[in-house]
Amino acid sequence: MPQSLILKKLSDLGQSVWYDNISRELIQSGGLGEIVENGVTGLTSNPSIFEKAISTSSVYDSDIESLARNDLRDDEIFEALAISDIQDAADLLSDIYHATGQTDGFVSLEVNPHLATDTRGTIKEARKLFQAVDRPNLMIKVPATPAGIPAIKTLISEGINVNVTLIFSRVVYGTVREAYISGLEELSNRGGDLSKVSSVASFFVSRVDTAIDGCLEESGQHLIGKSAIANAKAAYADFRQTFSLGRYQTLQNSGAKVQRPLWASTSVKNPDFSDVMYVDSLIGSDTVNTMPDVTLDAYKDHGNPSLTIESNFDDCLAHLDMIEDAGVNMDEITEKLLVDGLKAFSDSYDQLIDNISDKRTSLLVEQQSSD
Repeated sequence: MPQSLILKKLSDLGQSVWYDNISRELIQSGGLGEIVENGVTGLTSNPSIFEKAISTSSVYDSDIESLARNDLRDDEIFEALAISDIQDAADLLSDIYHATGQTDGFVSLEVNPHLATDTRGTIKEARKLFQAVDRPNLMIKVPATPAGIPAIKTLISEGINVNVTLIFSRVVYGTVREAYISGLEELSNRGGDLSKVSSVASFFVSRVDTAIDGCLEESGQHLIGKSAIANAKAAYADFRQTFSLGRYQTLQNSGAKVQRPLWASTSVKNPDFSDVMYVDSLIGSDTVNTMPDVTLDAYKDHGNPSLTIESNFDDCLAHLDMIEDAGVNMDEITEKLLVDGLKAFSDSYDQLIDNISDKRTSLLVEQQSSD
């Protein structure tokens, strides 16, 4: 299949392709616009992506120096840089947002990962970012932590679009869907417009295989590389059940949209497996797959789009039983994955702030030397 048609085929099958990356260089060069023209309909970001973008490029330097001269703190400088990039990306995707009836064309910006255990802090920052970016196709990323779940409900009830991130467990995913529906119900009770709020639930994939495969003994080698897809397919079945029930149907009659599952962490870590297996195996209606460069390029080159999300479902459930019999404690593993994911984002955020601090110092010294 020609590359130009592969992403369109995914769209025809009900799956949106989002791009898991952002940088000012990519926006200003026209590279992001070209990616969108080729069929990508959304964008996700996280602290690690911004850390790489800002720390490895000089394109932000003039803004860092200017903001530093206005006495902004390092974290405020980052926020200003990120907001500007997110606004530009949202504008680039605005036509898609309107053409799809406000169901696609979103850009995601994450709250400070250090707020993951702070419900009130998360709500306050999410409100601030949503207002500052001032784009209807913005989604605020909130992690699916115990403190994040009530924040998600509150934000949805206020009409703020939310990308719920770092979901690994079906149990946690159940609380995410409940928070979304409860938030919609509160919004409806206040007379809000349900059609104007959207949400995705970012269910992480490859990290699940990496963790589980590392726990399997020699006798369980035949189970390697199958757990993440089985877990995601089971989660999709949970999604279908929740959003076919009367409680959601009542909201849908008032214009509510489903909270689409978004497959994240889709780059394949094990070189023994196909580099597009986390895309080809999870295609279905009302889904999103956010891909980093390597996965997006690979899929456009040799992806094979077809409806797969509900295929071999009984085998997937059987597999989840087998890994449990093999001694894998899914609850423990997914809890650790959440903790590790939060630490990775927090570490990236801290590194980013340190790099901005170093840059502002050197830039101001250079400027003083030239004066």
